[in-house]
Amino acid sequence: MSLRLGLVAALALAAFPLQAAAADAPAGRVTGIGGVFVKSKDPKALAAWYRDMLGIKVEPWGGAVLRYDTPERPPSAAWTALSGASGYTAPSEREFMVDFTVDDLDSLVARLTAKGVKILKREDDPNGKFAWILDPDGTKLELWQPKAP
Repeated sequence: MSLRLGLVAALALAAFPLQAAAADAPAGRVTGIGGVFVKSKDPKALAAWYRDMLGIKVEPWGGAVLRYDTPERPPSAAWTALSGASGYTAPSEREFMVDFTVDDLDSLVARLTAKGVKILKREDDPNGKFAWILDPDGTKLELWQPKAP
């Protein structure tokens, strides 16, 4: 199974959890992702890039709130440990990658291209549309428009 199919399968399972598993689980468990934090040599410039290129509303405190209840957004997020030898995050040399869900990948890719952002790869598959870019710090970003139900 490809990594992307594994991520989508994990999201599908998370969207329809088994009720018995939650009832039987002990207290003190992880219930979701509360945030993603990245180090940058220029955090203000990086936040401005995410605002200007991806349309993320950057709050006065320097970060953004990405809501789970946005229409057309999967109701869960995936977490995956990759092998150190994995090429999935290449060409980035960072140890992580962020996958952002988007509402209209074609429009976003057109806007990014017009602003000079290089699209590393673009792909449609049964799970939706995907594109990959690098942010100014060299972090690979996956942009995913989930397939409509």
